[in-house]
Amino acid sequence: MNLYKIGKALCSIIFYPMYRIKVIGKHNIPSKGPVIICANHISNIDPPVVGITSNRNIYFLAKEELFKNPIIGGILKKVHAFPIKRGMRDRNALRKGLGVLKEGHALGLFPEGSRQKNGEVGKGLAGAGFFALRSDAAIVPCAIIGPYKKFKSLKVVYGEPIDMSEYREEKASAQVVTDRIMEEIRQLHKIHQS
Repeated sequence: MNLYKIGKALCSIIFYPMYRIKVIGKHNIPSKGPVIICANHISNIDPPVVGITSNRNIYFLAKEELFKNPIIGGILKKVHAFPIKRGMRDRNALRKGLGVLKEGHALGLFPEGSRQKNGEVGKGLAGAGFFALRSDAAIVPCAIIGPYKKFKSLKVVYGEPIDMSEYREEKASAQVVTDRIMEEIRQLHKIHQS
């Protein structure tokens, strides 16, 4: 059994009962082929929560600072995470992300780049749009509706894949595409908040 499966099993045992996780729309994640799961970001626990509620093994971009600790960095690499430099265009990370998609895997992104501690859906950075435009991946919006409080309900809602054909044909800007993705996340958040 690999470390990803072990980590997923352990996180499921801990987080499902602790946060009473309710998953909606998991069937919207294609079971095969490249997919980008774009979620809002409210906690450091978001990546494992998206990981355990998805039907796919997900490769995540993680801030470079986390990899400076050899133990944490080693674990992150074994659970399909790879580093990205924040605040600048990181060509290695972009190349790696596109490679993951080209191989038909799932890529997990938090387009806001940093946590929105108020629980609201913030503005996304252009990176999500870049990956959406440069690949043939299905784009699945995901709303994490918290807060993370012990024994209080946490919802993870996966929306229908967003049709990117028009944006790809028109060669829309990465930011325009990210804005559309964030709007879909915002709508899921609004509909399922109560």
